[in-house]
Amino acid sequence: MAADQALHMNGGVGETSYANNSLIHKKVLVKEKPILEESVIRTYHNLAPQWLKVADLGCSSGPNTLFIVSEVIDAVHAACFELNCQPPDCQFFLNDLVGNDFNTIFKLLPDFYKKLEKGKGQKFGSCFIAGVPGSFYGRLFPSNSIHFFHSSFSQHWLSQVPKGLTSSVIPLNKGNIYVTETSTPAVMRAYMEQFQEDFKLFLRLRSEELVQEGGMVLTFIGRLETDELISPFDLIGMTLHDMVLEAIIEESKLVSFDLPFYTPTPEEGREIIDAEGSFTLQRIEVLKIGWDADINESEEENIVFDNKMRAKFIAN
Repeated sequence: MAADQALHMNGGVGETSYANNSLIHKKVLVKEKPILEESVIRTYHNLAPQWLKVADLGCSSGPNTLFIVSEVIDAVHAACFELNCQPPDCQFFLNDLVGNDFNTIFKLLPDFYKKLEKGKGQKFGSCFIAGVPGSFYGRLFPSNSIHFFHSSFSQHWLSQVPKGLTSSVIPLNKGNIYVTETSTPAVMRAYMEQFQEDFKLFLRLRSEELVQEGGMVLTFIGRLETDELISPFDLIGMTLHDMVLEAIIEESKLVSFDLPFYTPTPEEGREIIDAEGSFTLQRIEVLKIGWDADINESEEENIVFDNKMRAKFIAN
């Protein structure tokens, strides 16, 4: 089964849903807020459109999705106040894979619209929100139709498992489900080449859909050159090995399984953007956040999470 059909975040609002296990993603959105605001305002100043069209790629579902919509609206409202002009009508396109739980988003819209009307009143134009299912490794919108793209926690997902891992008789990454310290250089190269191919394609497609002088903000999981290759996937791989030993899953399935996932360094990202040539990179930053989303730093309820609570949070 193709990755774009098999992979998507858990829907609904249950214990294992993305909606209830996305605090770390929310923290990233909060950290990126100044960057998003700066870019949206600059784009609006450059274009001043009467009808602003914004696309959020890899939107998933739940409160985080509409948080981005609110942040963009606030930024545009601030820009219009500064310019002493009437805010534009806004069209937001929420994109994710076909298996995404768009219904959970749509059920939140009535309350969201009421809150927006109460907060902005007649000072803001109409806001329209639509779902756009499909992979962002393909065309999603007509040419020259979008003013601003946003994507958070998505570009590290590849379009497929790296080709080099599956083309040989003996799996190159046998014993692992991702890149680890025991992986060979060939495995790292296969992952890096797949990311290069996918990211270049992503940039080219978005450049065709974006209007001239449009803007884009991307936030994705990366790594520093000095970082060790440690990720939660190491722990998941160890657990899967234990499940093989306990005959819970078949060894052949584990051997043939690799994650379509890659965490680039800032320099790798910069080189791909420069080489592809469609975009001018205006800003690149590294934002650090713990696996537990630094939950003890900002919980309003002043709850102190002990190690067991933090472990459950990370596992979920």
